[in-house]
Amino acid sequence: MRSIRIYAFAKQIGRPSEEIINALRSLGKVGLSHMNSIDAETAGKVAQKLGIGDAQKATKAAAARSAAVAKKAAEKAAEAVKKRKAVAKPKQAPAPEPKTRKKAEKLRQKKEEARREAVERAQQAQQAAEVRARAAAAAREAGARPQVQLSERVTVKELADKLNLKTKDVITRLMQRGVMATINQPLEGQVAVELAKDFGLDAEIVSFEREIEAEFAPERAAPTGARAPVVTVMGHVDHGKTSLLDAIRSTDVVAGESGGITQHIGAYQVSARDRKVVFIDTPGHEAFTRLRARGAGVTDIVVLVVAADDGVKPQTIEAIHHARAANVPIVVAINKIDKPGANPDRTKKELAEQDLLVEEWGGKIVAVEVSAKQKKNLNELLEMILLVADLQELRCNPESAARGTVLEAKLDRGRGAVATVLVQDGTLKVGDYFFSGAVTGRVRALIDDRGQRNDEAGPATPLEVLGFSGLPEAGDGFQVVHDEAKARQIVYYRQQKQRDQQLAKTSRLSLDHLFTHIQEGEVKELPLILKADAQGSVEVLSDALTKLSDERVKIRILHGGAGAITESDVLLASASNAIVVGFNVRPERGAADLIEREGVDVRLHTVIYNLTDEIKKAMVGMLAAVSREVALGRLEVRQTFRLPKIGTIAGCYVGDGRINRKALLRLVRDGVVIYEGKVGSLRRFKDDVSEVREGFECGVGIEGFGDVKVGDVIEAYQIEKVAPTSL
Repeated sequence: MRSIRIYAFAKQIGRPSEEIINALRSLGKVGLSHMNSIDAETAGKVAQKLGIGDAQKATKAAAARSAAVAKKAAEKAAEAVKKRKAVAKPKQAPAPEPKTRKKAEKLRQKKEEARREAVERAQQAQQAAEVRARAAAAAREAGARPQVQLSERVTVKELADKLNLKTKDVITRLMQRGVMATINQPLEGQVAVELAKDFGLDAEIVSFEREIEAEFAPERAAPTGARAPVVTVMGHVDHGKTSLLDAIRSTDVVAGESGGITQHIGAYQVSARDRKVVFIDTPGHEAFTRLRARGAGVTDIVVLVVAADDGVKPQTIEAIHHARAANVPIVVAINKIDKPGANPDRTKKELAEQDLLVEEWGGKIVAVEVSAKQKKNLNELLEMILLVADLQELRCNPESAARGTVLEAKLDRGRGAVATVLVQDGTLKVGDYFFSGAVTGRVRALIDDRGQRNDEAGPATPLEVLGFSGLPEAGDGFQVVHDEAKARQIVYYRQQKQRDQQLAKTSRLSLDHLFTHIQEGEVKELPLILKADAQGSVEVLSDALTKLSDERVKIRILHGGAGAITESDVLLASASNAIVVGFNVRPERGAADLIEREGVDVRLHTVIYNLTDEIKKAMVGMLAAVSREVALGRLEVRQTFRLPKIGTIAGCYVGDGRINRKALLRLVRDGVVIYEGKVGSLRRFKDDVSEVREGFECGVGIEGFGDVKVGDVIEAYQIEKVAPTSL
């Protein structure tokens, strides 16, 4: 017997395979299984070890039994072959192969490859950790904190890898913060940044657009040409903005083409000195602010239109403040110089009072006197726009993938979701996959401002894009991608994020949390918007609040004006993360709804010292418990009655909410607060009532006041004590 498998030897001597393997292990042969083979000498030793008589005899007997069994099996096989041949001549079958041995060999090779790959990954991870450790040590020696960049959809596992930590450590720290997250769960950007700070690293959240820009960085590394400037026209109502735009467009059509503009899409191109200028046609500075509030850096130049016969008006001042807040250069177009009462010098003087000193008077603001009606000096205006654009050195690369901004969007019955897109870099082509905000799609058609279909569009080209899966928002970025699956993944994540944001209100800057933001270094300046009952009050408030600035925080007045708080004021505050301060004025009806929707902090005061004290205390973190006003209802005065021994009774209609006998009252006339007091009497018909709800009429007497007029508004409210939220 040359050799025999262990399990066969165990069967022959009537012992379990485990006993044979244990006996072999005691003989110094380790690592064997029941499938291994042993020679006759070893088998004899094992038999002797197990006490089975004469080992050689046992071995020979076992071999004889094995040979007998094999002979009997061979005879049975030969008989079976004869029987099959008698039925039909069989095909020549190949000799049987040892399949078990081949499978075992393949399995062993796979395990060896997996082990080598695991070792290589561990070595690479160790090398990366050493590199990060050396970088962190170098940063600590230089006195700076290490920087890491995190994607917009960073998961717990990715964050742990970036921070060179174990996943369980990150999850533990999240649990300490009250956040229950799994290893593959995406984290909020702010949470990820704060976690990185806890572990001694400074983190930055990189948006999907920036990640894709980084992918296309080699293409955009070297801009190959100049980009046309993007211009927004702003100004006061009836100062000729639309007329000026129409004049510029018609001049361009007459000079360059036969025919006219067949379609208006909110943005268009004109030619000047063989160069292009893009004009964005927005309905005033409110739309401009909405674009900026969503982070759209679209406008390169603002053209401020001022009528020569009317001068600087309130909306002109608002337009100046909006342009300055966006840090955009201003070109002044003094319009209507053809009118008899035109006085351009007076207009320039009023502009100088707003810190817009024209070049003729030694300033840096470019001003051009034009007439939209007579189409006078329009070419000079375009030349000045191009000159300002040359100073900005606007560059682009038409060969790269397209990116841009959505200017407006609408649903068309025949075409579906249609968006006006301004291509800012690269070339947009029909068939490109893209995503915009929380919407994805594929370009089905490109239509320019003259209604013509194009196969592609280069930088600084406004056009209508068809192929959106949904309706994007104005100001959303527009980014072309090569991978449709990646675009869908990005959009799915943003849609989930939008749902979460709808459940939680947007956190905006407020006086309650001002000191906390200052301590954390998040606030370097406090932007304010002032509205008062008179222009003189605005000037006094502006001076008083500006003097409160110190080395930690600077108070900046974005806008100040007389009159009620309007929707434009709220939009500016929302875009600039500012606080609205009202002195003896109230928000308009639409503005009040917008304040609640946007989450803007509005502070209303009637005593200037209370206002300045509140700002001071907020800056030093000593904001005490405040009394917060809770609106109950709004009443319209429709008739007044004079009763002897009682005084004037206001016949009112409850338009919103309710009024009760314990409510405090505020009488508002033309947006200005006239009187504040208590309810003297409350009746319906001849009966005293404790409360009147919305949709009913009632008679209201204001305690100690009788100068009520038809058309006044009575606001009912109550005061609640609110505990301080930060000290």
